[in-house]
Amino acid sequence: MRNRIQELRKERKIRQEDLAEAVGVTRQTIISLENGKYNASLVLAHKLARYFSCTIEDIFLFDEEE
Repeated sequence: MRNRIQELRKERKIRQEDLAEAVGVTRQTIISLENGKYNASLVLAHKLARYFSCTIEDIFLFDEEE
């Protein structure tokens, strides 16, 4: 599943480490999410949406064919 985490993070000039700490995961998890190697759990997706003040759908781009 594609996502906009890196784009949103860079727009706000937030380091991976800071985002990871804010949502309670490791920097490696953020890297894996940004590279599409890991799909966030619903809980993590919700935390990211709250952190960026947007909806889950604004962050995660769901393609029904995937």
